[in-house]
Amino acid sequence: MKPILRVLNGEKLETVPIWLMRQAGRYLPEYREIRQKTGSFLDLCYTPKLASEITLQPIRRFGFDAAILFSDILVLPDALGQEVWFEEGLGPRLNPITPSAGLGVKALEQFTSGQNHKLNAVYEAIRDISPKLGGDCALIGFAGAPWTVASYMIEGGATRNFEKIRLWAVSQPDEFRTLIDLLVEATSFHLICQIEAGVEAVQIFDSHAGVLDMVGFEKWVIEPTRSIVKNVRARFPSVPIIGFPRGAGVRLLEYVERTGVQAAGLDQSLPLEWVSRNIQTKVPVQGNLDPIYLLSDREQILSQTQKVLSELSGGPHIFNLGHGVIKETKPEAVEFLLKSVRG
Repeated sequence: MKPILRVLNGEKLETVPIWLMRQAGRYLPEYREIRQKTGSFLDLCYTPKLASEITLQPIRRFGFDAAILFSDILVLPDALGQEVWFEEGLGPRLNPITPSAGLGVKALEQFTSGQNHKLNAVYEAIRDISPKLGGDCALIGFAGAPWTVASYMIEGGATRNFEKIRLWAVSQPDEFRTLIDLLVEATSFHLICQIEAGVEAVQIFDSHAGVLDMVGFEKWVIEPTRSIVKNVRARFPSVPIIGFPRGAGVRLLEYVERTGVQAAGLDQSLPLEWVSRNIQTKVPVQGNLDPIYLLSDREQILSQTQKVLSELSGGPHIFNLGHGVIKETKPEAVEFLLKSVRG
């Protein structure tokens, strides 16, 4: 069994395996070369040969223990019929939905019936990647959690205050739950299709989980994630599911206990002593070097890497960042990080 999968199944390895969120992307010159020749970011996601090539670039260069599919969490609302585009320097933009103009059941029925040709391109990319990895490198698929995806759908893009989605959730909870339920079904379907195509583990990104209070966290993070895990496990009981509720803090314990995820992703804000006592005793953990250290000098990278490895040495651990690789990161810094982890 591949090292990443051994850890996700609860085994503690002497050499900690490593992969990084956003390990394929703008910090790599080979990615930028491809990006200059394509129209939009979504064109990359929906062109199987390009998505495959970009997924494999960091594996060829660095030899990570896992490749994560090159795609985006917003291919899901795009596939459901919402207008999605990316603007240089601004990031994702969406035509916002409102309580009176949701996507509706029809979009979901078309999506889950396999009529959506956009995401078929994503699954085709997976089928192209899988045989090219070989060796001990695992392939990880992913999707955004319903709360995080809904935040983009309602806010129309990235936001700092999340006012529109939080107001909708508290003022019209029944209508909001209809949207979340739709996203639960679509996300489950998307993850299952990725597994059928060849991914060996999946990760659920809830990047905006930390903005909710305890009541909202229970309703809109824990409950939907638990449903997705149940749906995926009904089809693929042995495929590991990693949960990453960024900003959850101590609520991560309840998240782990109640959602049924097989491993927990850690953001850089979590105290590792607390993690080792409360989380790592229950599930394998993944994380959590602050990506800002990769913009620093080698001494800082080495010392902080050793700190993470030391604090989480008592149980199953996959080394990763607390969030994605920053675009200004130099490839040489990533190479040094890998040597620090493996050395």
